[in-house]
Parts: sequence; C-alpha cells; structure tokens
Amino acid sequence: MWTFLRRRIISSAIPLIVVIVGVFALARLTGNPASLYLPLNATEQMREDFTARNGFDDPLLVQMANYFGGVLRLDFGVSLRTGEPAGEMVLRAFPATLQLAGVTMLLAVVLAVIVGSWAALKPNGIVDRISSFASMAAASIPDFWLAIMGIWVFAITLGWVPTSGVSSPTSWLLPIAVLLMRPFGVLVQIVRGAMVTSLSEPYIKLARSKGASEVRVVSRHALRNAAAPALTVAGDLAVGLINGAVVVESIFGWPGIGKLMIDSILQRDFAVLQAAVLLTAISIFALNILIDLGYAMLDARVRPTTRARKRRVTPAAAQERKLNVQPTR
Repeated sequence: MWTFLRRRIISSAIPLIVVIVGVFALARLTGNPASLYLPLNATEQMREDFTARNGFDDPLLVQMANYFGGVLRLDFGVSLRTGEPAGEMVLRAFPATLQLAGVTMLLAVVLAVIVGSWAALKPNGIVDRISSFASMAAASIPDFWLAIMGIWVFAITLGWVPTSGVSSPTSWLLPIAVLLMRPFGVLVQIVRGAMVTSLSEPYIKLARSKGASEVRVVSRHALRNAAAPALTVAGDLAVGLINGAVVVESIFGWPGIGKLMIDSILQRDFAVLQAAVLLTAISIFALNILIDLGYAMLDARVRPTTRARKRRVTPAAAQERKLNVQPTR
C-alpha cells in the first residue's frame, strides 16, 4: 500500500508542476498590474518603481524561479491588494469552499443512494421512470442559470433567502441546492445501474431464498458491491464541485476560494491567484489518491498486493518442474 501511495504522489507531482507553470505564465498575459494599482495620472517613473518593487521587471524565467523557490519555503508572496501574505488569504478562504462542497456532496450521495436503490427494485416501474427523468434533468441544468433563477425566484420574488453572503443559516440553501443538482443526477443513474446489476446476481437470489429481508438484501449485499463504481464517480464529482464552486461562489458572494480566484484575476493579484490554484490542485490530487484507496478497500481485485519473494531454485529443481516430475527422495 505504501508503494502505491508513493507512486501516486510521484505521478501527481508532474501535472501539479505543469498547472503551476501554466497559471504563472497565463496570469502574466493579462497585463501589468501597475495600470490598476496606480492613479491615471501616474508618471512613467512611478510605473517603473511599482514594477521593480514587485519584481515584475525581471525576465519571466527569473520570476518563475523566484516563485518556485518561495513555494519550497512556503512563501507564496504578498497580495497586491491588501499587502497580506497570499498563503494566509487562501487558507482563510479555503475552509468555506470545503464546507460548501462537503455538505453538498454528502447530501448528494445520501439522496442518490436512496433514490437509485428504490428505482432499481422495480426497473422500468413508475418510480424508476420518474427518477430517471428527474436525474437527467438535474444533471443537464447549467449551474449558473440555476443560480440566477434561484436568486430571482426565492431571494428577490419570495424573499425566503438572502441573495448573497453567509449572514444566516438560510444563506446555505441556494448554493447547496444549485451545486447539488449535477452530482445528484449523475449519481442516481450510476447507483441505479449498479444496483440493477447487483440485484440480478445469483448470491442475491440465494440470500432471498434463505429468508433475508429485502432491506438486508439491498443494504448488506447489493449496495456494497454497487458502491465501488459509485465511489469512483462520486470522487470525480467531488473534484468537479471544488472547480465548479468558482462560478457559484461568485454569483452568491460566498467567501470561498472560488470567489477569491475571480477577484484575483480581475485585479491581477498574481500571488493570491497562484497560491489559490496551487492549494486547489494539491487538494484535487489528494482527493484522487483517497478515491483510489477507497476503491481498493471495496474491491479486492484492484487492491495493490506485495510481490512475493522469489525463491531460490536450483537447476535440478527447475528441470524437474519443467518436466512436471516429482523429485526423488
């Protein structure tokens, strides 16, 4: 297992470096931040001083080398907007995103397991048809459109929830409802398909013939075997939630890392943007490793095994094995 973890960490380091380099280069293409942070009547000398003070006058490769050196020292630079360390700003905003994504994913998994298992008990029945239509519709609705419509109906027209922020517990309702739709819709289809396959297996028929209740058959036997593919898809959807929270957080004014990224892009706050992308990428890679470990625990067929020690075989024994002859005593 430790060998598996070591290999995954090493393999994840290469795409992580590619992401950091790509964000670093693309951020510089947005222009010089001096045009945003200096007054309109700023002189050329003021612009040169600002550029030199923040290290933007160095060649791009030198800036990149300085940034990687700072990352190794856990120094992610200073925000141009606030003057705070970029790492502290990102760490302060990231828990809000994790809370939103975690609660949403938990609700999506629980509801999808209930609805998908219920639909699988009678394939092509009324419950199955309704759940299939509802899940496909939920998975197809764009997040940004649903967020805007939710604000218009429930916040502006009805006044049930606030339009943005986290001022009250009701502030969680619209962001969670919007983020919940796609993972719920996809997981219902996955759980339903896996449960239909599991419920048709011979061991399920044997359990029923022995008098096991339907609840026990579904929860203890069928659902456990159907959990492996659902876990893989749920992990991918959880990664998508962290990425998709960028749009939803911006619409609802949620103080998470997604909104911080958008604000940093608009204000060319390179240090904060790079720190936010780096932390998000590390979280996604760590989540993928946890998904692989969970899948291996559920399915022994994909569980990494240690190599058996090679036995020392004499030439005579090897020849006897080849000829399939029992050795003489």
